[in-house]
Amino acid sequence: MTTSTRGTTRVPAVLVLEDGRIFRGRAYGAVGETFGEAVFSTGMTGYQETLTDPSYARQIVVATAPQIGNTGWNDEDDESRRIWVSGYVVRDPARVPSNWRSRRSLDEELTRQGVVGIAGIDTRALTRHLRERGSMRAGVFSGEALADDAALLARVLEQPQMKGASLFAEVATQKAYVVPAIGEKKFTVAAVDLGIKGMTPQRMAERGIEVHVLPATATVEEVYAVQPDGVFFSNGPGDPATADQPVALMRGVLERGTPLFGICFGNQILGRALGFGTFKLKYGHRGINQPVQDRTTGKVEVTAHNHGFAVDAPLDKVSDTPYGRAEVSHVCLNDNVVEGLQLLDRPAFSVQYHPEAAAGPHDAAYLFDRFVSLMEGQRA
Repeated sequence: MTTSTRGTTRVPAVLVLEDGRIFRGRAYGAVGETFGEAVFSTGMTGYQETLTDPSYARQIVVATAPQIGNTGWNDEDDESRRIWVSGYVVRDPARVPSNWRSRRSLDEELTRQGVVGIAGIDTRALTRHLRERGSMRAGVFSGEALADDAALLARVLEQPQMKGASLFAEVATQKAYVVPAIGEKKFTVAAVDLGIKGMTPQRMAERGIEVHVLPATATVEEVYAVQPDGVFFSNGPGDPATADQPVALMRGVLERGTPLFGICFGNQILGRALGFGTFKLKYGHRGINQPVQDRTTGKVEVTAHNHGFAVDAPLDKVSDTPYGRAEVSHVCLNDNVVEGLQLLDRPAFSVQYHPEAAAGPHDAAYLFDRFVSLMEGQRA
């Protein structure tokens, strides 16, 4: 990525997709060039949490909501230490942000962090294109990075595909840290950071859990050195087929029978650990309005998603695995994609979506209570 931070109001910009389609608009945020996988997110709110979600690493995010930036940027809602998206695409950015917590505009924050974006394009047409053709490589170019269309397309086609990309170690913490329990400490959890969002250990801390956040490279010995009552595997970016080390670590946890909970990338890691495959979705699930059914209760939840890969597990039967019987516990009602797994003979489960809900509805917050119940049962 190359950027500059001069004013962008009238600087022309183009979005170039790998299939040759081009959208022309104006620069938004930093000026320069950036590359990534073009994906769309259907959330009407929560752009600050989306932009700072490490699971969006190496992706150019298209906001389907037409107006973005209305509430500006504050100092409280970041989900990690920085913006992780490689580019941002919006239709109608706010001219003047208005919110009592706002400290600066979204445009100013994108510029400050060197994130190249584009505004003023038909994001509805772009979203329909990505739904029909699938998520694909793309580039955003503005200012001195502009060139003739053929040259820009050639630059896009030089970029790596998301399939086969190993990104989780790039976004994870390099040093372990502790999020203390709020109130009385009841449990200790070792959380393996594959791209964790800040609200996730917060949700556990609210339930009396002291969370030890460990690097993605953590070993079994390092996990058990904190004497955990449970082990958590976080969300994260990239292709789960590349995550051999986290899969081996999870198998070590499963062998010991420690209560285990995974979300998003962690769900895919559990799938692989149990012997299931994973595959890339055509355009993925991203946004805060995805319907999922908890098949263990029949309840339908509106949930927050950010995933382009899924677990390939049978929906219609209980499967035998090296760690006992397993079943699909949650399913997306839009397309029947696996949204959760649970073991029937060991205390382990996972979901593909984001129960921490930052941003998003709180329908799935009970999953943290389910994790607490597993640890209570194990202790008893």
